[in-house]
Formats: sequence, C-alpha cells, structure tokens
Amino acid sequence: MPRCRLNLSTMIFLGVLQGAVVVLFCSWYIQFSPCNISPPSDNKVHVLLLSSWRSGSSFLGQVFSQHPSVFYLMEPAWHVWTKLQKPGARALRMAVRDLLRSVFQCDFSVMEAYLPEHHNVSSLFMWSHSRALCSPPACSLTPRNQFSNQTQCLQMCDGKDLDVVQEACGTYSHVVLKEVRFFELESLYPLFQDPSLDFRIIHLVRDPRAVMRSREESAKAFVSDNAVVLEQRSLPTAEVQYQVMQEICRSHVLINERAMVKPPPFLKGRYKMVRYEDLARNPLDEITALYKFVGLEMTKQLEEWIYKVTHGKGKGSIKEAFKITSRNAVDISQAWRTMLPHNKVRRIQEVCKGAMSLLGYRTVNSEKEQKKLDIDLLVPREPYHFSWLPSKTEHPRVKT
Repeated sequence: MPRCRLNLSTMIFLGVLQGAVVVLFCSWYIQFSPCNISPPSDNKVHVLLLSSWRSGSSFLGQVFSQHPSVFYLMEPAWHVWTKLQKPGARALRMAVRDLLRSVFQCDFSVMEAYLPEHHNVSSLFMWSHSRALCSPPACSLTPRNQFSNQTQCLQMCDGKDLDVVQEACGTYSHVVLKEVRFFELESLYPLFQDPSLDFRIIHLVRDPRAVMRSREESAKAFVSDNAVVLEQRSLPTAEVQYQVMQEICRSHVLINERAMVKPPPFLKGRYKMVRYEDLARNPLDEITALYKFVGLEMTKQLEEWIYKVTHGKGKGSIKEAFKITSRNAVDISQAWRTMLPHNKVRRIQEVCKGAMSLLGYRTVNSEKEQKKLDIDLLVPREPYHFSWLPSKTEHPRVKT
C-alpha cells in the first residue's frame, strides 16, 4: 500500500491555510447570522407604555416613574410631532420609532434635531414628571428611594444639561417611556428584534366613552395632535373628535390583534394589555402584575403611595387634567355615565363598536341604562396568559 510523506514545510503551509479558512468562515458567519449576536451586557429592561390621550397613561407613567429602579420619560415623541407637524402620523412613525430606540439606549444626542438651539433638561416635554430627573445624578433634590415633588423639581432641577440626563439614564436597570403616538405595532418590530434591547410593551386602554368625555374637557390641548392623527384632513369641527376616536379605537384593535392572534415569535411574552378600569378597581393587584411582567419588585412604600392616589376624595378638576393628585379612581372611571350626553354616547358606541367588543366594554341602549351605575359595563377578563393560537383556528377581524 503506497505511503504518502509530507515534509515539515508542507504541513506548516496546510495548517496556516486551514486556520485562514476557519477565520474567514467565522467572519462571514458573524456578519450574516443574527443568532450569533450576544445579548445586551447591561441587562437593562426597556418598557414602552403604549396608550392614547386621556386614557390614564399619566397615572400609569407615574406608577413606573416613582419606582427607584426606573428612568422614565413622558412622551418623547411629542418633540417629533411638534417639530414636523405637516405630515400625518403614518409619515412620522419611523422618526418616532428611531427616537425611542436612541432614548432607550440612553443616547440623547437624537434630541438635538428637535430641541431649541440653547437647550437643557427643561426643554424636554413634561420633564419634571420624571422622578429620575429630580434625583441624583441628574439633580440632588430627591433621593432615589423617595417620591418626587413636581413643583419643587421645576424650581430646582431645570438648569441641568442633557449630558447629565444621559448619565442618569445609564444608572437605572429599567428605562420606561410613555407614548400615545403609535397606531400600529409593525413599526416597532425592529425594537423587538434589536439584540441590544430587552423590549416589552404594556398596552393601556380605556372605555372610549370615558376617553371622549375627558378629551372634551381639554379639547384645546389636542388641536394640533388631532390634525396629525387625521393626516391633515379638513373636517367639520363637530366631526373631528369622533373621527379621532375612531382612529384611536381602530389602533387598539390592530395592536391587540397583532400581538395576540398568531403573533410573530419575537413578540412571545413581551406584550401585555391592561384596562384603566381594572387598574381603578384593583390597583395594587394590577400594578403588582405589571411590575412582575417587566421584572420590578413592589415595595411597601409604593403600595402606600398607589393606595393614596387611587382612594382620594377628589374627582380632579380641569386644571388638574395632566397632574397626578389623590382622587377616587373608581368614581373617575364612571364619571362619563352621568356627565356625557347620551347622544354622544350613542355616537361613540357606533364608531368604536368593534373595539368595545374586543376590549370588554358593554354598550348602553338608553340614557336610563347609562346613568344606572349599579349596572356593570365592564366585561370580566381572563387572567393574562400569552398563548399560541392553533394555526387552523379562524379569528375574524374586528372592525371599528
């Protein structure tokens, strides 16, 4: 049997060649295989509180803002919508998405495009609603384990620059952003798929009739946003609010269906819907569940604060529309039943019929039924479980 002999130089050459092939293959594999990317090293959790105007999102935002592990910002997309007003919401959604991605990564340089030439922390929309911007290292006013005072924060922490904000963001385990300017889920898919983000969505909804009543109290504050929502369409003034509500209701249906009916794999376990009315009735249980969903611990101090702000005697004045004060949350959730004219209730039920059915809100058929508060209009919901629906099951699309 013939024997093959290799000299030393040939063996060295073959070894080098083999090593080069391995290096080239690994380089190619790393470049083109997303599965090889390492998970984020800082273990941050990135949470989007997704809702619509006057749905209780400011309260839910404070539930997270006051947590000592959370860096919170309220509606950073406001800057995009006010800077680029002429397009509609659809044209602005990618700019909003990219801004959120940068802020989630504690990169505030993206804000430069939307802020005045000379800016600081007070240039950020509703910045004083963030306890983190009133606490070290952003500001020495409020220790991290204490609740912030918005009025004091406005007076003492407004001169800080964005470098300090960025530094503060990097010191928290959770970055939570509240937004009301998304009307579908697909534009957020890249955030779910970004290996540098641990991205979760909490989707807050509210009875459209209650939203309508609250929006009417602060109608002037929404004129600019209404135009963007309606893609700058010209409509009779009396019709604007109903068309906006129709878009809001449609968006809730689209978002919930996309997340719960045959969702893409990367959405598994990353979406949770909650109704404002459930928060009002059982605040501690519901908020504890939300904390658990994103990996936060409830504390005794937070329990006491949550109970206080949801079990007050006040019902909230027009001046307090965007403030978190101690109120009776259950009474507020029912206020539309005695204060909204029945003809408007009927119209909202028409434009939001599909959303109300999907989200669990019963309609009323008369003014008497509307004002009879012992009739419960909230359909009980099953405890939240993320599940994969069988591929052969038919789920007809709900129309709004």
